[in-house]
Parts: sequence; C-alpha cells; structure tokens
Amino acid sequence: MRLSRYFLPVLKENPAEAQIVSHRYMLRAGMIKQQAAGIYSWLPLGYRVLKRIEDIVHQEQVRAGHIPLLMPTLQPADLWRESGRYDDYGQEMLRITDRQKREMLYGPTNEEMITDIFRSHVNSYKDLPLTLYHIQWKFRDEMRPRFGVMRGREFLMKDGYNFDIDRDAALHAYNRHMVSYLRSYERMGLTAIPMRAASGPIGGDNTHEFLVLAQTGESEVFYDDRVTALKLGQRDIDYDDRTQVAKVCEEFTTLYARTDETHDAGVFDTIPEEHRKVGRGIEVGQIFYFGTKYSESMGALVVNDKGERVPVEMGSHGIGVSRLLGAIIEASHDEKGIIWPEGVTPFPVGIVNLKQGDSACDAACAGIYKALAAKGLEALYDDRDERAGAKFATMDLIGLPWRITAGPRGLANGVVEVTSRRTGESEEMSVEAAVDRIAQIYAAH
Repeated sequence: MRLSRYFLPVLKENPAEAQIVSHRYMLRAGMIKQQAAGIYSWLPLGYRVLKRIEDIVHQEQVRAGHIPLLMPTLQPADLWRESGRYDDYGQEMLRITDRQKREMLYGPTNEEMITDIFRSHVNSYKDLPLTLYHIQWKFRDEMRPRFGVMRGREFLMKDGYNFDIDRDAALHAYNRHMVSYLRSYERMGLTAIPMRAASGPIGGDNTHEFLVLAQTGESEVFYDDRVTALKLGQRDIDYDDRTQVAKVCEEFTTLYARTDETHDAGVFDTIPEEHRKVGRGIEVGQIFYFGTKYSESMGALVVNDKGERVPVEMGSHGIGVSRLLGAIIEASHDEKGIIWPEGVTPFPVGIVNLKQGDSACDAACAGIYKALAAKGLEALYDDRDERAGAKFATMDLIGLPWRITAGPRGLANGVVEVTSRRTGESEEMSVEAAVDRIAQIYAAH
C-alpha cells in the first residue's frame, strides 16, 4: 500500500479525552474514531489489525476442533426469560421493542441462543461432543465507558459453547479451550496468564480469566512470577488426547495466579517471597464450565447410551477480539508510539523514501515494494513528499515492526537500512538481502 493513496488520519497532538496509552495511540495513529460514548468506527489501519487478531482466533479454534457459525446481534427476549437471566442481567443489557411490539435485546452474550440452536437439531449422544463458536459484535451498556476499546459498549468478541454428554467430556472441552487460548495469545506476542476467577452472571463453578499484565489493568492480580516464563512454543498438541491437554493446563495453572476476587492470602504467603508479585492485569478472555445450568432450564436434552434423556453438559468461552488491540498496545509501546508484534502488525514492514522524486530512490523503493509483494508481503510505502523526520515519526507512531529506508547516500554505496522498531537497531545491506531478511522473519509467522 502506498501511503499517498491510503487513509491514515494521523494526529500530532495527544487527544485530551484519552486517559491511557492504548486509547491515545489508537486515536493518534488514525486507527479508530469515536462515534458515541464507548462506540467506535474502525478506520483502515485499526481494521487491519482487528482482522489479523480475528484470523488468529479463527485458526486456533478450528485447530482445536471447534466449528464456526454466525449468530445475529439481536435476540428475542423470550429466550432469556427461559433461562431466567432476562431480569437478572441488569441495566447493561440494551432492551429493544420492534414495530410488532416484540421484545428484543442487543446480545451481550449468546448462551441462550446457542442452546436453542442445539436443542432444535441435536437429540443423541452420538452427535457429541460438539463445540460451536462465532466472532460477533456484542453490546453491554457500560455505566462509564472509558479507555477506548478497552472498556467500550460495543465490542467484537469470540464466544464459543461446548456440548458434552458428561462432566469428564465437558472438562476436557474446558481444558481444550484453555490450551487453544494460550496458543492464540502467544501468536499475538502476548503473555496472557490464566487466573482463577469468579463466574459472574454467566454462572458455574469452574472459570479462568486470561490476563495480560499492565499498569492500566482494571484488575488487581496476585501471582507467582515464574508463571510468566511458561510458553507453549511449537509443541505439537493433540486436542483429542485428554491426558496431554490436561497436563498442559496443569502446567499453566499450578503456579499461583489469581484476581483480587478469588485471592487467598494464606496460600499466596506460602510462595517464596522473591516470586510473590502483586500487579494489575487486563482481562482478554475467560472460559467457563457451568454444567447443566442452561440445558436444564431450556430443555436441551439428548438420549444417552442407556436410552435416557439427559441434559447436556455445557461451557462457554470468550476472547475479547477488539479489546485485544488495546491490551497489545498497553503491553508493547514506547514514548514514540506502538510496537506491533509480527503476528498482528497491520503491515509487515514500512518503506521510507528519503528523497521522493529522486530517480534512484524512487526506483529502489518501487523495486523493494514489488519484491516484497512477490513474497506475499504487503509493505506500507511512504511515498509522500514529506521531510524525513515526519516520515520516521509516522512509522514510529503506527509501530510497524520493521522499516526499510532508502536514501541517495546509501544507494550510491549499494545499500539500504533495515531497522527494528522494537530495539531501534539498524543494519545496512543490499536491497536483495533486505527483502530476504524480512521474508525470513515472517516465514515464522
């Protein structure tokens, strides 16, 4: 993409309404525009990152054996009355009456609707296990929407729902989701710690939140800092192997890590003092096992292998897709701007032409742009007639992980400069070597 043809409304000054880093940088980098309190338009740069995060979530859900579908944003109120949650959910639920006087709501979550879909089509244990999920916009009428996409009213969320014949199978689904989430976050460049949490209005006894450590986090967290060193890496995990999946979950949940809601000071004090940490965390996902809470109240029954009709065991599992953008920025930035991990960056590399209009510079940058495209990499080419300082400032602000800079002096010596946004380190090399270096980096992503 040539920047001269792109829509990137960068702001030079910090917006007064932005209280935290992610909100400030998302506004300044032209990623979002507020349309109402807690409701945003996603501008091209922000939308590209949003789609990259969504793609990773889809890929890891499918890898774990989960099946995508798409449910509507509006739901009939009668489904929620069946489960008993319509009156209990509170003022966060946006209630709507259509022209036929039918009561509707803008979905804050989808347990009722997915249970209705299940009970309409599944009758036998032979059709289980089954996990369905979608990525869809949600609405919760927050009393005080703030911090940009971190606590908005409208947000994009992946929510998945498992249906199993017994508790053991349902707990395997719970573990399967934990592992798939851990892999998703790692691919996004995040360390997201699973922490024992409270279930809230979803219900159930088993639940973990995934939190990214950040000073601006809304939750106080207590943890053994050795948990931050745990990584899945490139392990080959068989999601059908209950023992293997359970062992991974045990590895990531044995060390102490809890939110303030479930914190146990007595247990925490048994951790060696040098490993006891108190901080703040941003919630980016949560998984629940709640048994037959919804299947009993809504009649989601199947015939088991004994010919008995029994309620299915269920769980629900959410990832805050749009919220993740804010969390990634909070975890990865400096005083100049965003530093995107390679897995979610809107463009893999930026090309800066130091002397637009110079035939050698123009030809070299165009050649780099085409060579990267031939390797499947779409660069952001700053071909504007701007001074070099302004181009560098824009690239630092929007946070592309790598930059290739071409200028008359370097080209006269047959080299361009390749710069890492994260470390600031630069290296001179030939055009061909620069293209190959970037291609090698992204081959791993």
